[in-house]
Amino acid sequence: MSAPGATLFVVGANHHTTPLEWREKLALGPEKLPAFAAELRAQPDLPEFAVLNTCNRIEFYGVAESPAAIEALAARFCAAQGIAPSEFATIRALATGPDAIRHLVKVSSGLDSQLLGENEIFGQVKDAYAAAQSAQTTGPVLNRMFQKAFQAAKYVRTHTAINEGQVSTANVAVELARTIFGELDDARVLAIGAGEIGEQTTKAFQSRGARHVTVASRTLERAMELATRLGAAALPYEQIEANLADFDIVCCATAAPGAILTAATIQAAMRRRRAEPLFLIDLALPRDVDPTAADLEGVYLYNLDDLAKIAEENRLARVAEVERAESIIAEKTAHLWQALRPQVPGGSPPVPTDS
Repeated sequence: MSAPGATLFVVGANHHTTPLEWREKLALGPEKLPAFAAELRAQPDLPEFAVLNTCNRIEFYGVAESPAAIEALAARFCAAQGIAPSEFATIRALATGPDAIRHLVKVSSGLDSQLLGENEIFGQVKDAYAAAQSAQTTGPVLNRMFQKAFQAAKYVRTHTAINEGQVSTANVAVELARTIFGELDDARVLAIGAGEIGEQTTKAFQSRGARHVTVASRTLERAMELATRLGAAALPYEQIEANLADFDIVCCATAAPGAILTAATIQAAMRRRRAEPLFLIDLALPRDVDPTAADLEGVYLYNLDDLAKIAEENRLARVAEVERAESIIAEKTAHLWQALRPQVPGGSPPVPTDS
């Protein structure tokens, strides 16, 4: 049971108010996340919390015993990332009580995504919750909140059409590649990164006819495992630079702390390609490809924000479904808040979310 003055909250920043350059600064890399979670665990006025850290958002869901606990969390995050609290305050969003529940359901259902209705976010939220459970940082409030939010998100996806069409970054990237190269049967594709996004992108290219797909990863074993499972080839990570010119399409989705493909490396590859175009898809955050490479002749470089702009046409085709989804979410939120309210009766009044 939470303290009488406890507040259910979500605080963080996402693509609505934060440009790509800032999201790079905010992202908690896998090497930082465990230590930061340990810091929060030691915060006595924060009995429950979970961290959602994706390419488009960094959000902290929790139960705070006072408004000061939320500010202390934000201050710890700024210190960990080397960001001035005053700067973070200009882009952060805070929601409490039922607004926090509503926000989680919208995020889980894909209604708050940069690509409306995209599917990846549901798995990312589930992973974040599983990690918090494993670390024993959730309790009765967050456990019920996340579990019911997942049920509500599934209901929204089943009873509306918000996720119809090309609503994943992988599928949008593949369709863009087809506009540049036409049919992909003979295109040579390199997927750098053997995680979930790398796998989805590889599958998306193969489903559109790409027969020459190679997988590379900072861990050769992971690259070989994914390549074997998908019937693709594997390339050792240290050989990427030497072989870059052999590929027409390169999709990057690693968790590297900085760029793995520099402008100089790409320029050298372009000299060997002899005027053949090179399509670079950067799905990583921080970005895997030096953004100045976009200025090189024959190079087509697209990042997450670029793909989101291209997907706007698909979003407009589904915008009629948003109102129906919002109505469902409002109803589900009201029911869940009534169930949770006895455990978190107090706290600051709700404030608008970033959506």
